[in-house]
Amino acid sequence: MRPIRFEKDERQAIVARIQRYFEAELDGPIGAMPAEALLAFFTEEIGPFYYNQGLADAQAVFAKSLDDINDRIYGLEQRQARAR
Repeated sequence: MRPIRFEKDERQAIVARIQRYFEAELDGPIGAMPAEALLAFFTEEIGPFYYNQGLADAQAVFAKSLDDINDRIYGLEQRQARAR
């Protein structure tokens, strides 16, 4: 699995959200560098759990779609005449 990476703009937006969260919910400011360190921690340590859940969700959607396709193909089969 390749590491989870964010573009510079995405990283800046996430850091800003972390800072707003700390200000609003934890009644204290957090600087950009600690917020980036927190983001790095969550990306490395927690991110794989979210990534794997996303993969599991995608796999479930794919499996259902494949079941639907198999049902449609089965519906196209022609009935064979019975031998007498």
